[in-house]
Amino acid sequence: MSRENVEAVRAIYAEWGRGNFRTGSELYDEHVVLVLRPGFADPGVYLGREEIRAYMRGFLVGWAEAAIAGEEFLDAGDTVLVAVHQHATGSGSGAPVEMRYWQAWTFRGGAVIRIESIKERSEALEAAGLRE
Repeated sequence: MSRENVEAVRAIYAEWGRGNFRTGSELYDEHVVLVLRPGFADPGVYLGREEIRAYMRGFLVGWAEAAIAGEEFLDAGDTVLVAVHQHATGSGSGAPVEMRYWQAWTFRGGAVIRIESIKERSEALEAAGLRE
């Protein structure tokens, strides 16, 4: 199942990289958890599909031409680690912004139960039970 999870996450980031953020939520378990560690905008824990959708709507409102692309995908069993490249243009300022970080997507029974945003590769590997 882990190979299928990697391909599912890869397909989500292909769409997110084109600015289509509606894709992917169909894989979320109804009790999915989004964790944004300190250092991210609006850090905290978001529980369930509706809280995650509300967070994304609020996040996207300030940006034009936003894209979140996956650059590397690591299979860690029930977890898929993704090296993320996020870039956007401020809707009011026109200023370009970009950020690189990691996300850990954890699956259970084909559904996403947890997504965690992590700043450093070493911390992402540790979160997935891997070592460099």
